[in-house]
Amino acid sequence: MVVWPSTLAPSELDQLFRALADATRRDIVARLLSGETATVSALAARYDMSFAAVQKHVAVLEQAGLVSKVANGRERIVRGEPDRLARTREALSQLEDLWRSRISRLDEVLSEGEPPCPSPTSPPTPKR
Repeated sequence: MVVWPSTLAPSELDQLFRALADATRRDIVARLLSGETATVSALAARYDMSFAAVQKHVAVLEQAGLVSKVANGRERIVRGEPDRLARTREALSQLEDLWRSRISRLDEVLSEGEPPCPSPTSPPTPKR
């Protein structure tokens, strides 16, 4: 298990990555984060799938905290949650920094004990 500093718990990251793994859900998030708000019915009209399928996509996004639904009479208005996406971006940046530092350290370790390379013209050293 990789332990790294994050503002999000591993289970939250799992939910976010699962939610963003689907192209339709990414499109819904992009639409809603561009300032658009819509009902689930209005969202469903934009996709070649059933209302129930879009409703399930919205539920996954809502569970991950990427969208929220607000009651407006009988309708549920869906809106994007930019703060949650910002926290996701921050967590990914921290993960990237962690791996970059590990790779840099590995480069240092490998270069410290690196024997000189034999020149291509010198004969091989006989083994004893």
